[in-house]
Amino acid sequence: MKLPLANELKLVKAGLNDIDKLLMIENNLSGSKIYSAMTKKSEWEEAFKKGETIYLVKKGYEILGNVSYEKRNDGSVYISGLAILPSFQKQGVGKKIVRRILDELKDVKKINLVTHPDNLAAIKLYEPFGFKTESRKENYYGDGEPRLILSLKK
Repeated sequence: MKLPLANELKLVKAGLNDIDKLLMIENNLSGSKIYSAMTKKSEWEEAFKKGETIYLVKKGYEILGNVSYEKRNDGSVYISGLAILPSFQKQGVGKKIVRRILDELKDVKKINLVTHPDNLAAIKLYEPFGFKTESRKENYYGDGEPRLILSLKK
């Protein structure tokens, strides 16, 4: 049996007992108009109840962030969140996570996500993987801010 290296990036499936860890990550990113953080326990409980796939991103025992997605009835997938703690940003972590999620979803024909038009780091992250801006919606989350809907069609 091959043991994972301590410095290897891992996606660890999260459960209800991990909500405090998820809140810690999201609270570190809240307060920005370009990222809609999930900062309430009830939001995470609802995501688990809906059957979203939620992972903690870890390196060894250290938590770097989280990523989540939801399979839709039409066969598409909606990437509902990707959050990297500020101290781990700009180190290629996001790129590795997106690559892993896309590998996991290799048989899915359409993948969508939403980001703020000013979140240039997110747009720059997703475009090399083939995501394209499908549309722009004003006041998407009811926070007065617009969002871009990005889509990857295979």
